[in-house]
Amino acid sequence: MLIHKLLPIAREVGVSLELRGWNWHQPPLKPYYDVKIPMYAICSKFCPTGRDVFLSQVKGKKPILNSNVSLGKILHGAVSDSLLNFIKGEKIEFEDWWSKIKWEGLVGDRESFKRKAKIVWDYVVNACKAKYIHSSTEQPFASKHDLIASSIPFLIEHKISGELLGSSGYISFDCYDYLRCIMFDLKVEAKPEEWYRLFPVGYALVFESIYEVPIDICCVVYLNFIGDRLVIKKDLFFANDELRSWWIEERDKKLEIVAQGREPIMPKKCDQSCIYYHACREDQK
Repeated sequence: MLIHKLLPIAREVGVSLELRGWNWHQPPLKPYYDVKIPMYAICSKFCPTGRDVFLSQVKGKKPILNSNVSLGKILHGAVSDSLLNFIKGEKIEFEDWWSKIKWEGLVGDRESFKRKAKIVWDYVVNACKAKYIHSSTEQPFASKHDLIASSIPFLIEHKISGELLGSSGYISFDCYDYLRCIMFDLKVEAKPEEWYRLFPVGYALVFESIYEVPIDICCVVYLNFIGDRLVIKKDLFFANDELRSWWIEERDKKLEIVAQGREPIMPKKCDQSCIYYHACREDQK
């Protein structure tokens, strides 16, 4: 799909220059307001009116994590740490990694979390080994460093500043493939949503603003479980003008809420799994 469909489309259609991250200093990318908010606040449409942004960024309310969010944090760590361990050549066992998890604020069945984290950890390690072995058969004279760099060409949890685009000064994106120029974002126990695409698109724009490297392809990786069976689906797509403009629109709307302290209306219907559900209800009393 990447070679035969997305890349030809990206090369033929292209991206408007004013929507490349390196044009952060001029409209439409230049922020209207001199405030900064986290990337998740810009991209999330979990709350249809944006009250979560108002509560967290204006009122200073703290979220109450639920089981799914807690599991998501743990599995994000399992993926990133197992990848980094393999890339660095470190041999950290799963049990050692698990013993160092910080549980403050996390809720849920720890035994279930551990079982699923072990499945994810083993999957990533085995996938890395398979890619490494495959590369070694095709590149018999390459060094170990070169084989790892070409078989697992990833920047993992790379720290970067999003301030040029109105996001926070500390952003850590899940994964960037520096050989194919693909920005990845991982979602755990989530059903596919169109707006999840905003996350890797936002990271791509920030990456472009700092390094002036074009990123045309993004991917949302959905990691779910059916019982104890791991199910992975990928949404690979062209980060076109429409998606970039959508991200800018969301950013401007959320920045306005924070800069003006404007309180959005209550949604007609709230999901009780929202991590700001209780804070939102208390605020209305």
